[in-house]
Amino acid sequence: MKQIAFIGLGNMGAPMALNLLKAGHALKVFDLSEKALKQAAEAGASVAASARDAVTGTDCVITMLPASAHVEKLYLGDDLLAGVRADALVIDCSTIAPESARRVAAAAQARGIAMIDAPVSGGTGGAAAGTLTFIVGGAAESLERARPLLEKMGKNIFHAGDAGAGQVAKICNNMLLGVLMAGTAEALALGVANGLDVKVLSDIISKSSGRNWATELYNPWPGVMPNVPASKGYEGGFGVDLMLKDLGLAAEAALAVRAATPLGELARNLYAMHSAQGNGGLDFSSILGLVRRG
Repeated sequence: MKQIAFIGLGNMGAPMALNLLKAGHALKVFDLSEKALKQAAEAGASVAASARDAVTGTDCVITMLPASAHVEKLYLGDDLLAGVRADALVIDCSTIAPESARRVAAAAQARGIAMIDAPVSGGTGGAAAGTLTFIVGGAAESLERARPLLEKMGKNIFHAGDAGAGQVAKICNNMLLGVLMAGTAEALALGVANGLDVKVLSDIISKSSGRNWATELYNPWPGVMPNVPASKGYEGGFGVDLMLKDLGLAAEAALAVRAATPLGELARNLYAMHSAQGNGGLDFSSILGLVRRG
């Protein structure tokens, strides 16, 4: 049993922390949400008074925060690393800019602390089921130290490269996901507008050359799949504003190396338009609303 500090108990962090508790690890948690802390305490976690209190004396620190600014403020602005033992392992599971990940990793290294960036893929369903994919950047030996913990929260673990590489790979994946979801929504809307049954069309696509993750596991049309956000009023899941954030990170990464990402940029504009219409808190599959008639 390891003593773990877990900071960030949002839609992804809370179920990840719960899986560590189920595996028998002792967790000391911190979040700005009193409700999240109460739920974690009811599940058996110890509640810390602050982030610094959470990391004191722990073997491992895991963070799952919304954006680069939050990660940099916590580790660099608030100097959380000053409270971390030199022999502890730090795992940041947030999806942030690669440069932010590298800055934080460098600060940890300067203190002799091992750190990896380990953003995840798999959504809230994967977080709850413990089937997430971890995309890791950092030293191979640090990943091996983290592996027993990551395996309690996920099913697939990839080593993408040095510090920041996990973030680059995650950004590439999510840019493609945003493009695929927008394209799937457009194709389904076109078929329905021309009189097709959406369930029949979805089944045809999922068995044909247009098949993709959205048609097979996360259909954006309400009622086609029972347990996805589209059939629950687009509640839960991966928010529009979070997808917009990731597409923005992809645009920044492309600009930094002068790479062409025209479809990614188009998807970013579509999600920005959708968010501006008041849909930022809905699941990203609600992008269907931009093209659906009626």
